Amino acid sequence: MTDITRLFTDLVRVETRLYNTVSDRLRAEHGIGLGQFEFLQIIDGRPGCRVLDIVREVGITVGAVSKAVDRLESAGLCVRAAHPEDRRSSVLSLTPEGSRLLAAARPALEDELAARVAVVPAADLARTAATLATLRAALEEHRRDGT
Repeated sequence: MTDITRLFTDLVRVETRLYNTVSDRLRAEHGIGLGQFEFLQIIDGRPGCRVLDIVREVGITVGAVSKAVDRLESAGLCVRAAHPEDRRSSVLSLTPEGSRLLAAARPALEDELAARVAVVPAADLARTAATLATLRAALEEHRRDGT
């Protein structure tokens, strides 16, 4: 039987340490943290991206996402445009500078992650990835259903 409390603690600590290590490298080499990188990546990957799309993907509040997008916009990395069908909403897109920064930072993120997980055999890493994907899907479904 797995000690679920220990599993939870290890999962949180691994996530925190990976996040901080990757964020530190991105900040040192590209001037952005991992949170900003992630938002740029989400905006880039979703044509017609709205703040609510980021909220759903990341699982944080609308206020937190709005403030983060405000900072990205102030930094010249993204722009808001009126949503063509919903006047209460705006569509986010990367500026050329935001696209350039995302493309430049992506290899650093991938390199740092690869270096940090290299201690885990590939088969174990693949199993862990599959398990976490299953758990994430279940948790996201639970959140949608409220059950």
